[in-house]
Amino acid sequence: MEIQIKDEFKRSGFTIHDDDAVLPKCITFCANYKLSPSDLVSSWELYYLNRQLIEPTVKESEMDGFLLHLQNEQKEALIKEEPGSPVYSMRDVDMILNDEQEDTKIGILDTPTDRPFSQYDDLGDSRFRANGSVLSTSKQSSIVTPFGQRTNKFVVQFKTNSEPIEETGKIECEDEISEDEIIRTTQSKMRCSLLIHGSKPEPACRYMYDRTEDKFHFLENRIVKHASAFVDSGLYEGPVDPTVASQKSIFSVGMICCDGEGRLNEKSVLLQSSVEHSGGQRVRLELEKVRQYSIFPGQVIGIVGDNPSGHCLVASKLEELIPFPASSDCDLHPVKRQALDEDGLSNLQSVTLSGLSVIMAAGPFTTTDNLFFEPLSELLAYASRKQPQLLILFGPFVDSEHPEIRKATFDRSFDEVFHQEIITRLRDHVEYMGSSTRVLLVPSIRDANHDFVFPQPPFEIYPPELKDQIISLTNPGTFDADEVSSCATSEPLSSGHSISVHFLQIHHMESGFTPSTYVHPMMNSLEVLEVILDKILQCKGLGLQVTIGCCSVDILKHLSGEEISRNPKDGTSKDRLSRLATHIIGQHSFYPLYPPAEGVPLDFSVAPEALNIPSTPQVLVVPSDLAPFVKVLSLNGDAQDAAKCLCVNPGRLAKGIGGGTFVELDYRGSPETAHASIVRI
Repeated sequence: MEIQIKDEFKRSGFTIHDDDAVLPKCITFCANYKLSPSDLVSSWELYYLNRQLIEPTVKESEMDGFLLHLQNEQKEALIKEEPGSPVYSMRDVDMILNDEQEDTKIGILDTPTDRPFSQYDDLGDSRFRANGSVLSTSKQSSIVTPFGQRTNKFVVQFKTNSEPIEETGKIECEDEISEDEIIRTTQSKMRCSLLIHGSKPEPACRYMYDRTEDKFHFLENRIVKHASAFVDSGLYEGPVDPTVASQKSIFSVGMICCDGEGRLNEKSVLLQSSVEHSGGQRVRLELEKVRQYSIFPGQVIGIVGDNPSGHCLVASKLEELIPFPASSDCDLHPVKRQALDEDGLSNLQSVTLSGLSVIMAAGPFTTTDNLFFEPLSELLAYASRKQPQLLILFGPFVDSEHPEIRKATFDRSFDEVFHQEIITRLRDHVEYMGSSTRVLLVPSIRDANHDFVFPQPPFEIYPPELKDQIISLTNPGTFDADEVSSCATSEPLSSGHSISVHFLQIHHMESGFTPSTYVHPMMNSLEVLEVILDKILQCKGLGLQVTIGCCSVDILKHLSGEEISRNPKDGTSKDRLSRLATHIIGQHSFYPLYPPAEGVPLDFSVAPEALNIPSTPQVLVVPSDLAPFVKVLSLNGDAQDAAKCLCVNPGRLAKGIGGGTFVELDYRGSPETAHASIVRI
């Protein structure tokens, strides 16, 4: 069709300025509005004359205006089909186009932003919507989009380890699903328990009150805290002032800064130490003797070197990874900690584990040529067959960079788009899947319906009864997911309780079970099981507790633009994506870059502690525009006791007018034994 459209424009005396940008949009217009190439060119001629364009050239910059022209033509054609019809408003025409009756449209003459969210509950996900209108099923089936015409559906692009995750291939039609398939779908898996770390920033928090002293205290505290971490590790003694002249080798801790505007380079590196050690002064850093390094502005590092003149610190070694404190149970609930301090569960005989199944996807969730949210609908259909215990979705959900969102060519508020298109589909999904499935939402600073601040508060989910299955995290956020299938013991769990437990399941616990040795009287049965699970984790090492860190800001892309590095001459350096991801864990921060990248509303007055990573997570999910990947990060080189982290970039679910990728994860025991697949939608 591209050749036909190009020939029609040429025949009419028009030239196309950029074939790669203009022709795909023309094909989309023909498909959406059922136009032949000649009809499309005729409409363009009318648009060309009405706009009084000077050059007979079809440019990409005119495509948005041409789209509005086509929409108006379609509406006018519908009105002319009924002779003697009255004059309709734009909303009335939308109602007619969508086969809606006036009495079924609640508040059609009212301002849509004032309607309560409860009025959206009757809208199912079987109807796509575009330009502020609800398309009926008959209209939906007649619309052909480039995304709907794609051929390679759900193709696995990459797998970790040798054991594959089951692959179903292309989507089956609904009428091809057998009764056995329906029965299997309704059989629920064991529900995992979630423990969300931190609750700040909270919804409706105040922001844009960032002060200079807030930034100073945040950066100063980072340097002091990381200096203490080096000392506590026992590797080095207390750091000294790097700005003082010294003929002997010294150890110092400071933050990498750039001398002046522009990108960091080897000749513009400065080191800023803490106020305690150097009064916050900076000194030039010479890296000529360092064999290998990877640095960026805002990075806190340990440096071994000398400063013979007092004006330049000549580094001989860089410590880029900040040691984490020794693992302990200090973060547990006080009641649980008291329970775990007691001696017990020594007679545990067996624990049966099943992996934690997760599907992760990041927005945008609709293609740039419409607001149908087709990629999201197909992802939910795939999740309905795979039945993961967790479905983690990262924003943007209502993408502020979407062409139609930018132009506001619809008559709904951003909140209405979010609840009608996203929450309604998710509600239908969790109702169909049952209580075993949970959906986690992570907002994005690109969400037009949410606070433009980072760190970012969670979404407010409506209606409230969905909050148990559709949960919103802060951005960034961390949570623990636990699951244990069964355990057996033949001995009493505590003196005075001759109880023998053979199958202990998280969602099948007798309410009267309260062993006094491990359980506080005020704890309910679910907390009882969490105590037992924690005891298994610490004493037996057999339980499954997965700590997952999430951040929807594209920190990998931002680091990629600011980082400078030197690789050893023997070529033993790790790949660049792994190196960038390691910086996040090594700096104990979801966003270690400072100053932040352009467009990141970093506000230190809003819960700056939310950026901290207190311990190494088993899974780190950082969606990015860079190539999708799943990599096991080793934080201490190749040592056997090195901490491991599975870093995941699921990519974007929608890219332009086509589909993107998502990740399916089966976590079993450790990052190295996890099985993951990058799947193209």
